[in-house]
Amino acid sequence: MQTYGDIDPAAPRLVGRVLATTHEGLPWHRVIRANGTIPKGQRQRELLLEEGVPMRGDRVDLDRARA
Repeated sequence: MQTYGDIDPAAPRLVGRVLATTHEGLPWHRVIRANGTIPKGQRQRELLLEEGVPMRGDRVDLDRARA
């Protein structure tokens, strides 16, 4: 589980743009916002839950997900 800033601290918005325009072969659903919110809505949430990613309400529990 990574945030946009984890992938590139200098350009998190660029990371988002690349993921938004390139879906083939990228695990786009595993990239979330720094506060644990899910930017791509219900479909992304479903994919994360299928993988067993721990949630706290509507957010990914980053502490548990990264442990």
